Amino acid sequence: MKNEDLIIENTIQFVKDTLKNAEGGHDWFHIQRVLNTAELIAQTENANYFIVQLGALLHDIADSKFHNGDETVGPNLASEFLASQNVSSEVIEHVVNIIQNISFKGGNIEQQFHSDELDIVQDADRIDALGAIGIARTFNYGGFKGRSLYDPEIEPKLNMTKEEYKASNAPTVNHFYEKLLLLKDRMNTKTGAEIAQKRHEFMEQFLDQFYAEWEGSK
Repeated sequence: MKNEDLIIENTIQFVKDTLKNAEGGHDWFHIQRVLNTAELIAQTENANYFIVQLGALLHDIADSKFHNGDETVGPNLASEFLASQNVSSEVIEHVVNIIQNISFKGGNIEQQFHSDELDIVQDADRIDALGAIGIARTFNYGGFKGRSLYDPEIEPKLNMTKEEYKASNAPTVNHFYEKLLLLKDRMNTKTGAEIAQKRHEFMEQFLDQFYAEWEGSK
C-alpha cells in the first residue's frame, strides 16, 4: 500500500475533480466539512483514522439522488479509485460499507453494517445537515429541485418508507420535520451528540423566526 498520507492527498484531488460541478449542498466543500468534523470526533473515539478519512472523503462521491436513484454508482466508483491506489481489499470493503450505510433514507431502514468508523463519519455527515449550514443546504437543495419554501396546508410526513422519502417533493420546510430535527437523537458518539444539540437548538430558533415572519408578527 502507498503511504497513507499520499493516498489521502490523491483522494482529496479525486473528490475535488469528481464533484467540481456538484450541487452546492453536496459539493467538495460539504465533503471538506464532513472530513473536518469526522477528524474532530475521531480524536475522542477508538477508530481507524485512515478509514475514517477515506469514508468521509468518499461518502458522497456519487450520491444516488443525483444518479437516478442508483445506489451502486458511489460504492463502485470509490472501490475502483481505492483499488487504483493499491489500498488493501479489507480497507476498500470497509469504506464501501460506510458509503452504503451512511444515508438517512427516511430513517426507517435497518442499518446492515456497524463499525466505529461508520459511527464517526455518519455523525459528521448528519451534523453538516444541522445548524446554519444545514439550513442553507436545505434551502439550496429545495431551490435546486424547484420546491416551494413552505405551504401551511401540506403537513410533514413522518415514518415514510425509503421509496416515499426518495420520491418526496414536499415544501422545503417540511424537510426539517421529516429529517433534520430527528438527527440529534440519532447521533452515535458523545462528541457528535454535543455538537448536534447546539445546532438543533439553532434550527428551532430559525423555525420560530420563520413562522413569525410568515404570519407577519415580527
